[in-house]
Amino acid sequence: MDRILKAARASGSLNLSNRSLTEIPDEVYRNLEGLGGDDKWWEAAELQKLILAHNSIASLKEDLRNLPFLSVLNLSHNSLSQLPAAIGELPQLKMLDVSFNSIVKIPEEIGSAVSLVKLDCSNNRLTELPSSLGRCLELSDLKGSNNLITNLPEDLANCSKLSKLDMEGNRLTVMSENLISSWTMLTEFNSSKNLLNGIPTSIGGLSRLIRLDLHQNRISAIPSSIIGCHSLTELYLGNNNISTLPVEIGALSRLGTLDLHSNQLKDYPVEACKLSLLVLDLSNNSLSGLPPEMGKMTTLRKLLLSGNPMRTLRSSLVSGPTPALLKFLRSRLSEDEDSEAVTTTKEVITMATRLSISSKELSMEELGLSAVPSEVWESGEVIKLNLSRNSIQELPVELSSCVSLQTLILSKNQIKDWPGSILKSLSSLSCLKLDNNPLRQIPSDGFEMVPKLQILDLSGNAASLLDGPAFSSLPYLQELYLRRMRLSEVPSDIVGLHQLRILDLSQNSLQSIPVELDLSNNNIAVLPPELGLLEPSLQALRLDGNPLRSIRRTVLDKGTKAVLQYLKDKLPEQ
Repeated sequence: MDRILKAARASGSLNLSNRSLTEIPDEVYRNLEGLGGDDKWWEAAELQKLILAHNSIASLKEDLRNLPFLSVLNLSHNSLSQLPAAIGELPQLKMLDVSFNSIVKIPEEIGSAVSLVKLDCSNNRLTELPSSLGRCLELSDLKGSNNLITNLPEDLANCSKLSKLDMEGNRLTVMSENLISSWTMLTEFNSSKNLLNGIPTSIGGLSRLIRLDLHQNRISAIPSSIIGCHSLTELYLGNNNISTLPVEIGALSRLGTLDLHSNQLKDYPVEACKLSLLVLDLSNNSLSGLPPEMGKMTTLRKLLLSGNPMRTLRSSLVSGPTPALLKFLRSRLSEDEDSEAVTTTKEVITMATRLSISSKELSMEELGLSAVPSEVWESGEVIKLNLSRNSIQELPVELSSCVSLQTLILSKNQIKDWPGSILKSLSSLSCLKLDNNPLRQIPSDGFEMVPKLQILDLSGNAASLLDGPAFSSLPYLQELYLRRMRLSEVPSDIVGLHQLRILDLSQNSLQSIPVELDLSNNNIAVLPPELGLLEPSLQALRLDGNPLRSIRRTVLDKGTKAVLQYLKDKLPEQ
């Protein structure tokens, strides 16, 4: 022992591992001073590296503070139940390994070990990590696996240099969005064998992440933001509750291993067939078939499919060699050209639905839809819904449940009947666009179903106004578009819409315009000069109760003809 201690006195490195020690020799706490009376003390080195692994050491003394130059301390595989507060008095400590002990708590004083780069406290009895670790700004490698930790302190967000994090085998239920978004240098992240119920959307900010292991949790979905993890080469998500894959996963061009075994997948998206995988584990899911496009995944060396209720593939193919299965799938590509388009539409709908969760706006424009997809009323509180440029013939009764809907765009479809009963349930609707449909006549009381409308577009529906629906039922209307309606005259009650700001009657067959226009009691400050063009036929223009600034009172007092002539004179000469 003395020989080893004397050698360490000269080198600054001491290794006492596997020596059946029950305590640390006092000479170590004294920084090896006093060893060998004839030593040249000025040639002695400060102790910088201390390895005490695989012993039976039960405690550390506070005298540890006497080793201020210590940079490496390995106490793994001992019998420690706690660490001394003096651990924070080692200002040059860079690597601390206390794994495989029985430690129940790490003292907050560790936050004073500001040079700490690597901490391994795995395989202990910890229920938490000290929040003071957030002061260890140089920390890049943190291993806390196989403990009893239920959450991570938010202060760890300060550890922006963290590149490796291993929390496998704990009791974590959630990963903080803030923490994940702060660890932009992360290259390896293991939080497998926990109780996580989701993946933070901020995961997409980890552009340097190479290995992500979240297997054996309770995760039900993969966020579409995973597309931001473009350095990812290994992704382990087996033993979870995942039922669908985001199409964005197909953009992870560097991914080589994708483990999705023991989930609830019902299909494998065509988009994910773009991956250049070596290993794909889909065993023990609910797959009944595979997309023919998977045959193009020629880089695959191992495709695991056992434990799926495959109905479209022979069992000999499923359990046979991967190249044979891929060849069979490729042979089906020509037979399934139509299925790709259907799947693509489905994936677009899925993506649009996902985006609507945060934006509350759902766009399914020009998807060749013949019916409104169920995702519309299943996607939560959508405020704006765009279903234009499809072949939809009617609105389903389920749409009535979208009570938060404010904007409904149904332009360029095949709707024939005014959907009054549905619209009546959409109590928040303020914008309705039904232009360019083969819409038949709107019932006389049709507009009573949508009394809060501010914007209405019925352009191109020539037959819709034959029954004379009452525009007076729309007192809040601000914009009205009636282009290409074959109108020979303006519906008389339009002039009573006091809040109307835009009236588009272009491309009609108008022979006359209303003789009276009542704009009284509004907030009109300026009149457009174009209004003067109505001078030949407009007999009465009511403007009282408006804060007009563009026309002098002396002109207003002269009446309608004078006002219209005044405006007409303001028009630029053509």
